[in-house]
Amino acid sequence: MMYRPERPDGENASLTSAISPDGMPETGKSYRVPPRCGVAVRVAAGQQIRVINTHGTQVCDFWAFCDGNLQEILSMAHCHTETGGIMPAVGDVLVSNRRRPMLWIIADDSPGVHDTVIASCDWPRYQVLGCTAYHDNCADNLRMALIAIGEAAPMVPDPFNLWMNIPVSPAGRISWEAPVSSAGNSIVMQAETDIIAVMSACPQDLTPVNGDALAPTELHFRIEESG
Repeated sequence: MMYRPERPDGENASLTSAISPDGMPETGKSYRVPPRCGVAVRVAAGQQIRVINTHGTQVCDFWAFCDGNLQEILSMAHCHTETGGIMPAVGDVLVSNRRRPMLWIIADDSPGVHDTVIASCDWPRYQVLGCTAYHDNCADNLRMALIAIGEAAPMVPDPFNLWMNIPVSPAGRISWEAPVSSAGNSIVMQAETDIIAVMSACPQDLTPVNGDALAPTELHFRIEESG
């Protein structure tokens, strides 16, 4: 069967969790990303998106696509060059695969531990971890969140893994650790161009990236006007 990047390997409530039929938000309104699911939202240039770690232990896989051209994506590899590191911080500009500014990090009240190295979990990843029945995953959450607002994912880009704690040793090895964030911590990013942002409340429950309890939870977000 031909691989189709927009088609999920399974289904969950991401298909019915859209904030509106086209992903347009009400500014200032709090929206929920259900546990183990994904939600997409359109963010206009100059608006800000605040992503909230409601319970403190939940990783958010975050992506951004240029609205009107989903082939232009927020690119972690290009951000590494732009920011000079692998852990973006307040003041950093996050860029696309065409090196255009997409988002500017303007606030972060967490300890600032995020990840830009690890790919989204997907169904093959859970098969490697020993699952035999379908497991919710961030790659499919992205696909379904876009389908829910009438769009199709042209690819699954490497995500900006908010609050994901993947320490890198001096020898260049990584480990999978629980988040160091607290309940209510949030990160605020301002859109530098019109984007579609997608957030997945990561379903990972076989490693401690969503906390030592291995219990994925919800996230919240809202769109705010700058200033």
